[in-house]
Amino acid sequence: MTDTKNNTPEKDKVQYVAISPDMFQAQNNDDEIDLRELWNVIWRGKWIIIAITAIFAVASVFYALSLPNIYKSEALLAPADSDQQGGLSGLSGQLGGLASLAGVNLGGGKTDKTALAIEILKSREFFAKFAKKHNILPDLIAAESWDFKSEKVIYDEEIYLASAGQWVREVSPPKKAKPSMQEARQEFEQIFSVDKSIETGMVNISIEHLSPKIAKQWVDWLIQDINSDMKMRDKNEAERSIKYLESQIYKTTVVEQKTLLYQLIEEQAKTLMFAEVRDEYTFKTIDSAEIPEKKSRPRRVLIVLFALIAGCGLGVIIIFTRFFNVYSQREE
Repeated sequence: MTDTKNNTPEKDKVQYVAISPDMFQAQNNDDEIDLRELWNVIWRGKWIIIAITAIFAVASVFYALSLPNIYKSEALLAPADSDQQGGLSGLSGQLGGLASLAGVNLGGGKTDKTALAIEILKSREFFAKFAKKHNILPDLIAAESWDFKSEKVIYDEEIYLASAGQWVREVSPPKKAKPSMQEARQEFEQIFSVDKSIETGMVNISIEHLSPKIAKQWVDWLIQDINSDMKMRDKNEAERSIKYLESQIYKTTVVEQKTLLYQLIEEQAKTLMFAEVRDEYTFKTIDSAEIPEKKSRPRRVLIVLFALIAGCGLGVIIIFTRFFNVYSQREE
């Protein structure tokens, strides 16, 4: 008999090699970077990290000290009672069409006076009137610092000459030496805030400025002007409504309609009365603005702290980048 076990050629035989678990572990260790090795990399490059962090720290200190102190003044307001509108709601079903023609609000779709006043405060038209009335552009655009001894603003002479009241800044078209209302409003929006609390309905108005005195003054002016603006709007609307209603009285011969028209005129007369006697027409001041004694920003400690973290992080990134470049070259 022929032995079939020996018929297979040597070159066709398959050789099996036993691989132990230690060999797999060695292979994995070659492909992975030990955490201890990474720590050693950081330790060897510690002076680079320290140097970069120190540069960031020194630069942040100089930067933080160069920033002027900004002071925040704020006032807490409550919506004024709209008692003068209470009687109108009872007439809504009796003479709604005629009242609508006259511009009289009978309460069915009554406008939220507080929301309306807030939107007016944010409007371009209101800001333009406010800026022109109180001449705030120099303090808004050109203010450089605040002198506490003299309580005066120091202006940047490359922008505005206070002695001559002249704008001298150099800008590219379409901008001009004197800031436009559009440009001024963009600056104003960065320091002005008005918020209404959903829970309490209270309204908070605040202004930030490098002058604590100006911050307080502007908050007071904003409250006065919005109350005056809302008062004038309602007063003009009531006067127009009264004229229209009086003209309708002479056109009708129905006694019931005349009675309703007189009632509408009476309600509009109440609006006029409230407008005349109330200074706090839309908003009542609960907590008035004060001249702040403590700055609200900049937070110099946080600036330096963030710079330290950024410097340290950048140093570590540089060290690891150099290490991985060398490591990849060795692998190749």
